Amino acid sequence: MPPLPRSFYLRPSLQVARALLGKVIVHRTKSGLVSGRIVETEAYLGSTDPASHAYRGRTERNSVMFAVGGTLYVYFTYGMHFCANVVTGLEGRAGAVLIRGVEPIEGIEYMRLNRGFNDNSKDRQLTNGPAKFCQAFGITREQNGIDLCGKSLLIADVPSVLPKFIGTSSRIGITAGRERQWRFFIKGHEYVSK
Repeated sequence: MPPLPRSFYLRPSLQVARALLGKVIVHRTKSGLVSGRIVETEAYLGSTDPASHAYRGRTERNSVMFAVGGTLYVYFTYGMHFCANVVTGLEGRAGAVLIRGVEPIEGIEYMRLNRGFNDNSKDRQLTNGPAKFCQAFGITREQNGIDLCGKSLLIADVPSVLPKFIGTSSRIGITAGRERQWRFFIKGHEYVSK
């Protein structure tokens, strides 16, 4: 599967957040290939969005958000979790889409190992949240700034989800900008976070 072209990411965050649903994220790790279908996202619009890390401008922590669309922005939160965002838009304009939920496709044993699961009884908990997804896929600060148009970590160009199957809601875990309906998910999908 070829990676999405750069042009896919150069659009506004709200468009990219919807269009990412159904796409397949692929990570070539030292232990093998892991992949999964993106089923939930959240859009963050930079300086106009009080919930965005870039709301108050560029810092050392958020500088990757100002890179060209198609760059991966990984941040550490609550002193224990990594979360991964797809940078959107033109270089110098911060925008990103948080990957909140992924349906596992390949490398499930690797994901179980990373999540500390011994069997398949908890598979529905593997990747149904942004931190769970990063832990399962082995995504850390080491991947911060990686080009998603490359080969080691990419999002494959497969069909998106039809609009009638997409649900929207307010974003999760934020206080500012909660009224904005910028969370997108595949309706009824078991890997959407609760």
